[in-house]
Amino acid sequence: MTPMILFRADATPTMGTGHVMRCLTLAEALRDRGFDVAFAAAALTPSIERRLAAERIPVRPIDPAADALAGATLTIARALGANAVVVDGYHLSADWRLALRSFGVPILAFQDQDDGISLHADLVLNAAADPTDGKWRRAAPAAAFLTGPRHVLLRRELRRAMMAASDPVGARSSILVTFGGADPAGLTLPVTAALDRLLGPDVTLDVVIGGSVPEAGGLAVRAAALGERIAIHLDPLEMGPLIGRAGLAVSAAGGTIGELAALGVPALIAIVAENQVAGSAAAVADGWCEAFDARDPGAVEAIAERAALLWADRPHREAMARRTRGLIDADGAERVVDALIGAMQTLW
Repeated sequence: MTPMILFRADATPTMGTGHVMRCLTLAEALRDRGFDVAFAAAALTPSIERRLAAERIPVRPIDPAADALAGATLTIARALGANAVVVDGYHLSADWRLALRSFGVPILAFQDQDDGISLHADLVLNAAADPTDGKWRRAAPAAAFLTGPRHVLLRRELRRAMMAASDPVGARSSILVTFGGADPAGLTLPVTAALDRLLGPDVTLDVVIGGSVPEAGGLAVRAAALGERIAIHLDPLEMGPLIGRAGLAVSAAGGTIGELAALGVPALIAIVAENQVAGSAAAVADGWCEAFDARDPGAVEAIAERAALLWADRPHREAMARRTRGLIDADGAERVVDALIGAMQTLW
């Protein structure tokens, strides 16, 4: 019988789409290894629904009222005969997670912050955590922790982009602007406008607008009207080519951090939520990016001003890019799959 892995994650314009997208990356790797996968979700944006449908991944809808203590998730897991459950979401409480344990299969939980919530998991995936820092283990003392950049999950198309030939960072003429699938802080338009004012005529702005951004079409029109050098990419299926041609990126502080590092692109990262602080700090410590707290007044102008200075300093951008070498390889998802298989085998 083919093993079945159930993913529990949600996506909304407020919480963003990163939880589902990184689960999708892991699901992709599991399917490549012969597993069946399914998602259970209480909320998905239309864009994420289309993406899951394009991958032919079944989605079981959940009534949040019936899932207060994982009741609806447990019902789906039993109906599917799930052999493991992957959980990703800060809104899923410690009591919810404890109730899920009653199903008796291995649980893999994503972790991004040390918030004191007990994860009740067998495996914990935190690619931003320092493997030598034990503080993260308080959330699941008995779990196996998959930490550090060796466990960054990269979609198949990004792994292909890593292997593709590209111009050196200093020879590229594009700045990538991307604030995730939903851009909950609404940074895309003001940052693009500020960059357009401050940058010289030699640079193109590749502006990505996620499909889960509210009124994404109208935002695309307003951003494009700023100037001819602005190229709009509305809900692109592949980010690899856009990242690979960028000489600098201005990005949200989510999963895109690992993608930029994997493809060697120096970046300015905007923090919009507390759960992004630790991952951003780890990336900054590696020397290839700089972080700004976009919740602070004046952050938009500060980001744009720094981008203009960096763009004019080609040697510095090239030095930042060199610091990405060896940080992230293409095998993170495979390592996570191996760990999950190991956890499952202990119960078979």
